[in-house]
Amino acid sequence: MHIAAADRYDSIPYRRAGRSGLSLPTISLGLWQNFGERDPFDRQRELLLHAFDRGVTHLDLANNYGPPPGSAETSLGRVLAQDLRSYRDELVISTKAGYRQWPGPYGDGGSRAYLLRSLDQSLHRLGLDHVDVFYSHRYDPSTPLPETLGALKTAVDSGRAIYAGISSYSARRTAEALEVAADLGLELTLHQPSYSMLNRWIERPDASGQSLLDVVGGAGLGTIVFSPLAQGMLTDRYLDGVPAGSRAARGGPLQPGFLNPENLRHIRALDSVARRRGQSLAQLALAWALRDPRITAVLLGASSPAQLDENLAALDNLDLSAQELAEIDEHAVEAGINIWAPRSSDL
Repeated sequence: MHIAAADRYDSIPYRRAGRSGLSLPTISLGLWQNFGERDPFDRQRELLLHAFDRGVTHLDLANNYGPPPGSAETSLGRVLAQDLRSYRDELVISTKAGYRQWPGPYGDGGSRAYLLRSLDQSLHRLGLDHVDVFYSHRYDPSTPLPETLGALKTAVDSGRAIYAGISSYSARRTAEALEVAADLGLELTLHQPSYSMLNRWIERPDASGQSLLDVVGGAGLGTIVFSPLAQGMLTDRYLDGVPAGSRAARGGPLQPGFLNPENLRHIRALDSVARRRGQSLAQLALAWALRDPRITAVLLGASSPAQLDENLAALDNLDLSAQELAEIDEHAVEAGINIWAPRSSDL
């Protein structure tokens, strides 16, 4: 059993999730990548324990994280059983369902059958009787919102989840979800959208005339953003091209075409701003994402304790001057990297 660092709450600030009673570390750990079966378990365990010792008490999953799907939850379940069982009540563990997990009509989407069956499978893999947050991972136009949100209410009412959230819903769909949830007697607590200096969709009004940040801020939802480093584009890894073994070289969500000359020009300019501040590009990207008080936390992945520590150092300098923000705005432009939009926030 792991013996946690006594000073684990001394260095990382927490923010309240909207008007709820839930507080989250401003930098939380997402297990989307680096937690599948192809990644050595000992390395995963080392990172998870180090994160907890640094005060990163929120661990975010989804049913399909891996690969293969479900293996990230299985890995975390092993670490919970071996090392962190006595610290369970200090942890915020979240999972989601909405994207494809198993074949057939009940292994995808927002149906009641899929969401609740998936949650039960997630709890089994995690070895838990409840998660702290359960999300609808995406808006599903083929399922009525009362059914999707009714499943979240059942998850909370049954004790399988403490809080409910939605992910990647547009401003219009979020407003609709809030109305439906109110009718059902469901309290939505968190929204989890993608957001970075190269993917600013949550700031811009949609067809409803409001931005997602306007809607969640007005409703008192917490907002925890994923991919704040644009899947690694906002790090120093790609400043001089695509190195062998990188995410872009391996294929997958980070497509080599995203690293086009125009995007790289903006990324290098942002790197110059970061260097003048004595920060890495990744640290600047995290500080920038946290500049808005409506952002509760940023979710990021890490492949090693050293990489996590470097990113946590962003919290040492979160202040951005008006001049710096103006210069960043010249280069924090839409880069065409929101791969989730066609299956959720554009609908």
